[in-house]
Amino acid sequence: MEKSLQNHIKTVPNHILPFIIISQFAGTSLWFAGNAIMADLQQAFDLPAGSLGNITSAVQLGFIGGTLTFAFLVIADRFSPSKVFFVSATLGALANLSIYLFADGYWGILIFRWLTGFFLAGVYPIGMKIAADWYAKDLGKALGYLVGALVLGTAFPHFLRFQGQSLPWSAILLTTSAVAFMGGLLILFGVGDGPFRKKGGQFKPGVIVEIFSFREFRAAAYGYFGHMWELYAFWAFVPVILQTNPAFKASLSLWSFLIIGMGSLGCMLGGYWSLRKGSRTVAMAMLLTSGLCCLFSPLAFQLPLVFFLAFLLLWGFAVVGDSPQFSTLVAQTAPPLYIGSALTIVNCIGFSITIFSIELINWLNIQYASEWIYWTLLPGPVLGLIGVWKRK
Repeated sequence: MEKSLQNHIKTVPNHILPFIIISQFAGTSLWFAGNAIMADLQQAFDLPAGSLGNITSAVQLGFIGGTLTFAFLVIADRFSPSKVFFVSATLGALANLSIYLFADGYWGILIFRWLTGFFLAGVYPIGMKIAADWYAKDLGKALGYLVGALVLGTAFPHFLRFQGQSLPWSAILLTTSAVAFMGGLLILFGVGDGPFRKKGGQFKPGVIVEIFSFREFRAAAYGYFGHMWELYAFWAFVPVILQTNPAFKASLSLWSFLIIGMGSLGCMLGGYWSLRKGSRTVAMAMLLTSGLCCLFSPLAFQLPLVFFLAFLLLWGFAVVGDSPQFSTLVAQTAPPLYIGSALTIVNCIGFSITIFSIELINWLNIQYASEWIYWTLLPGPVLGLIGVWKRK
């Protein structure tokens, strides 16, 4: 049976991976749509100080709620992943657009951003599940492209904002929603479910405990958790970091897109590097690099403009370059019948961690507005390196 599957995978149509990549990019463009139009929302709804962090956290909280629901009900393993992806992308697109259609104040925005995050739980981890079902071999490379697409999707609203500075903020929401819906259609009709898919069993309350009983799985997950402490807090506050220099006033959205989007290159190059060195080595190298960026971040603010930009681009490159390799390690060490649920629950815990780092940086920025506040991201890479080292 295994030999038959291996022979089948050699005949996988060439369009499968590009279609998954495009769909992942499209679906995750919903993630930072609120951040890209933050200034417009503050003006239109008279939002309070600290609303950037809270709106970002609302998406993260929604994603946590979604991943808990998906993992607890074993949705990713019991039902067709391509259909789950399509339904989630469609509902996420509607929730995103509802800010323009129905929100009448701050709480309305928070609720619709929470719903967007909830349905993203059926996009990001399910997209990885679909890739794992198609590409059992060289999964690190496949996920490198996939997470690279997520990074570009995350950065995409900033690019839209830069390109259409004269456009109303509703156009950004409409465009990202339309893109997400098209991505869902592409997965449903252009990709489908892969040959390595193994349908999981019915819901068992102890499935999460069972998954974490595997020692190597725990080590890979702990490395991922440390990485997540840093990642989304950095992404959310890239515009804030750039605002410290008046030179970026006219090009804030462009440089936010480039710095965040640089991570897609880190993911893809890391994927190819993993073919020679292994996912564990790549994950540790990327995490060490981003950790050093955290360590030296206060000094970077004193650098000349060109070197400051180079530092931020390096940080953007490394901060997410380890993500697909951690996901690969999680998929490779999880019980075969629960790979989808394992990816989902690890995402859930990881994004729970991001709430604390985002809100910590948000509070510190309001209180002190100092370049030293980004030192608080350093424990993530340090503890993540310790976690993944235990897998040796």
